[in-house]
Amino acid sequence: MQTEDEDVFDSVTWESASAPYDVDHAGKPAGPGFKQSTAGAEEPQGPHDPKWEGYLLTIVKDPVKELAETKDAYVSYLVVARTNLPIFSAQSTSARRRFQDFVFLRDHLVRDFPACVVPALPDKHRLEYITGDRFSPEFMERRRLELHRFLQRISRHPTLQRSTLLRAFLESTEWHVYMHQHVAHPPGPEPTPGLLDNLSDTLLNAFARVRKPDDRFLEMRENVDRFDDGLVLCERLWNRIRGRANDLTTDYHDLAVAAQGLGFLESGITDPLNHFSNTLLEFSALFRHKTQTTTDPFLVHLHSLLTYSNANRSVLKLRDQKQLDFEELSDYLSGVTLERDRLSAVISGHAGGSGLGLSAYLKDKVDAMRGADDDRSRVEKMRKLDVKIKELQDAVTAAHDTSDAFSDETLREQRIFQYAKEAEMKEMLSNLADGEVEFYQSAMEEWERIIPIIQRIRVDV
Repeated sequence: MQTEDEDVFDSVTWESASAPYDVDHAGKPAGPGFKQSTAGAEEPQGPHDPKWEGYLLTIVKDPVKELAETKDAYVSYLVVARTNLPIFSAQSTSARRRFQDFVFLRDHLVRDFPACVVPALPDKHRLEYITGDRFSPEFMERRRLELHRFLQRISRHPTLQRSTLLRAFLESTEWHVYMHQHVAHPPGPEPTPGLLDNLSDTLLNAFARVRKPDDRFLEMRENVDRFDDGLVLCERLWNRIRGRANDLTTDYHDLAVAAQGLGFLESGITDPLNHFSNTLLEFSALFRHKTQTTTDPFLVHLHSLLTYSNANRSVLKLRDQKQLDFEELSDYLSGVTLERDRLSAVISGHAGGSGLGLSAYLKDKVDAMRGADDDRSRVEKMRKLDVKIKELQDAVTAAHDTSDAFSDETLREQRIFQYAKEAEMKEMLSNLADGEVEFYQSAMEEWERIIPIIQRIRVDV
């Protein structure tokens, strides 16, 4: 007989039209989280298709209030994981973590993997911190569910699931020591301020646009915009449905009270009317139960998916910024090269053919007023410009390589996000459908029991 944990883990699967896991059925045993179907397995993998090396299944449960009755009280959560990834020391791990540990994990994953779509954490809910309700069972359960969904999204990511930071988060018994070590000695070298960083404040405008946009990313952005608009519209619609359901809950309760009062007045049909009143009360309770167990979780998941999509949008914006860096640096290199050629033409006596513009003319006049228009000064300027041109050429090459690599990684991230979105939409809509079916089945049973009783009512006129 399976335990509760095994039931939860085995229900976590990732199904999509194309196999998201790179599984060798002959060499690797199948397990939870793997797509068991071989459909599409013989299709060649593209250069931007993600590749999974195994599964990582996580669950966040059992919130406990630690250091109760003290000013340092906090809530810890039990994080359990099962995996077959080779970087983990055991196939099953468990550890207790608090919310600040999740914050540390998320912040450093964003810093260490800037091209990956790292999901956002739930809000701080400052009002609960002020009123003290953050230790209420309802708040802790809601927070647990949001953290569980956050960790699930990271565990499904083929790159993030193999990060050393996530491995330490899941299995380290000295997590606080590891956090200090990670801050003091990050996994990659700290980037030194380069020419691009020095120029970014003056060259790169927050409102600048990419001059040569890639059609692939334009289409991605349009798809993300349509998806976000659909989520916002759906959230607004279901909030209205929730409000109407609450109104119906109240109306059916009031109708039940009225029917019960009518039973006291009509002594001949008191018993049938009481049964009818009880059915109305039960139907009102079913409405309330559906709102709490189906509609509210659906709205929470919908909002969470919207924040996940916003994280994906941020990666697309960062990719545009990388391309913008390359374009701005290329333009700056062209301007410096033209200035160097102009000075060379002036020294050689061919200034008229150097394309002298208004800015260069004014610059020469200012240099003449300062007494810096002699050939010696021009030669010194040319020497400095040659050094700057060499630095800019290296910076442009690095920016081009960075932009291309970031674009390739972004294409891969979009595939991963598409898999995650499809899996979550299927889970979310399945839960919604199950809740609606359960509500209507229970309502039909209640009304079918009361209909024969109502039909037996006979009133003499």
